[in-house]
Amino acid sequence: MNRLCTGALIIVLAASGLRAQTSDPPASHEDIVKLFDTMKIRSQLQMIVDATSKQQREIMHDTLHKNAPQLTEKELSHLDQEMDDVMKEVAKDLPIEGLLDDMIPIYQKHLTKSDVDAMNVFYSSPTGQKLLREMPAMTAESMQAATPRMQAVMEKAMARVQDLVKDEVDKEQPTPQRTPDKK
Repeated sequence: MNRLCTGALIIVLAASGLRAQTSDPPASHEDIVKLFDTMKIRSQLQMIVDATSKQQREIMHDTLHKNAPQLTEKELSHLDQEMDDVMKEVAKDLPIEGLLDDMIPIYQKHLTKSDVDAMNVFYSSPTGQKLLREMPAMTAESMQAATPRMQAVMEKAMARVQDLVKDEVDKEQPTPQRTPDKK
């Protein structure tokens, strides 16, 4: 019985070693960089940043109109400028090249060299190029379509937070004690 177990273990180890030798190697750093170039990831990331900024501005406007209807167009314009300045600072602190550097090991972890080669072939094809051209518009339109739903969820969450804060404040305030009626 012991020999049988040892024999089975040897077969399993040999088979796993053989499998490891024939498996597709992981994608290299250079493979992923080439894929990012083919997919035009740099410009896609920039478009995502721009679309997110635009969406945040729209949500801010809608929220301000509901919560502070007394704001003038001049004040809204000033807030827009402030938001633009904040987004420029964020862009400086979060450069696209740094994001790409962060993404490369993740892609390497999940994709083999064959996966990346096949993706490069697809994204170099007319259909792949069309998908890359249309993806920013599809993403922007999808974000625009989702904005009312996201805004409703955020408003509901904010109302809940405000209720929780109110409840906490109410708990902290002493309740007046009744004095017994004298007869």
